[in-house]
Amino acid sequence: MRPTSTVAGELATAVRTWLDGLDDRQRDRATFPFESPERFVWAYTPGEREGLPISDMRPGQRAAAVAVLGAAASARTAGEIAAVIALETVLGELERARGRSGWEQRDPGRYWFAVFGEPGPAGPWSWRVGGHHVAIHVTIADGNVIGTTPSFLGANPAIVPSGPFAGTRTLPGEEQLARGLLGELTTTERHVAVVDDTAPADILTGIGRHADVRSVPIGIRHADLGGSGRVALERLIRHYVDRARPAVAEAAWDRIVVAGLGDVTFAWSGPAEIGRGHYYAVRGPNFVVEYDNTQNGANHVHTVWRELANDWGEDLLARHLSSGHEAER
Repeated sequence: MRPTSTVAGELATAVRTWLDGLDDRQRDRATFPFESPERFVWAYTPGEREGLPISDMRPGQRAAAVAVLGAAASARTAGEIAAVIALETVLGELERARGRSGWEQRDPGRYWFAVFGEPGPAGPWSWRVGGHHVAIHVTIADGNVIGTTPSFLGANPAIVPSGPFAGTRTLPGEEQLARGLLGELTTTERHVAVVDDTAPADILTGIGRHADVRSVPIGIRHADLGGSGRVALERLIRHYVDRARPAVAEAAWDRIVVAGLGDVTFAWSGPAEIGRGHYYAVRGPNFVVEYDNTQNGANHVHTVWRELANDWGEDLLARHLSSGHEAER
């Protein structure tokens, strides 16, 4: 595994700085034992989370929390997380104007930060941020980042339809790269890749501790694509992997390549016309990506990347613990 100790060290420093700036009550809300079952709880719909919400942080504490985002995610993704959070205000105004109840719950302060274990090189620990359309997890062991999934980002509205931010688009790459891949397919390849005329209403893998891939479509294999199609599919996968910091993303990409790119598949459901509900999935031996844009007139995006055996770093953590026990014998 590529070393990711620099990223792990920078993240530990940023998290400790944030924690050191909290009072006792806040720290109690923000921290959990690494062994807590809460570490495996996540969701992307609106609602309460465990941890310390942005709304309960003072300005300096919020700035420190933003610094943690910058240490945990790539620069692109840190910006996307900020944009998704900012959309809560936009969505609230749109819903208020439509007379929809509950619009006041659309609050950029309702995003919760949590730490599991003690940040540092001594033992395993993890960090997460969660709220509406954001679920980001980073797991560290032996001074290296060993997992950055589940990784979920969504956007509603994906394109702001009106108001002072009209036309602003959040998470465009996930759709643009998939459409670019569709455009590279031959008629025969497209016949295999497009598996259904109707897109599912949401992602299919769920929010369990382990991704449920039983309903995720297969589509066309990487090995059965032409050269330009293979490049386009790899570019799409890398877009999700690159949510992590570069060194961490390269380590995750290595795991995908070692497991075998040839059997990675791409499946599309729904019409190809822009503005109509659509879905796609990328499945590999050790990961799955899903994208769904069907709600609110196909202007409401859900995206997720999961490592099938290594969500929350479980696979690499098990190897780490096993090798440690072997070394003690």
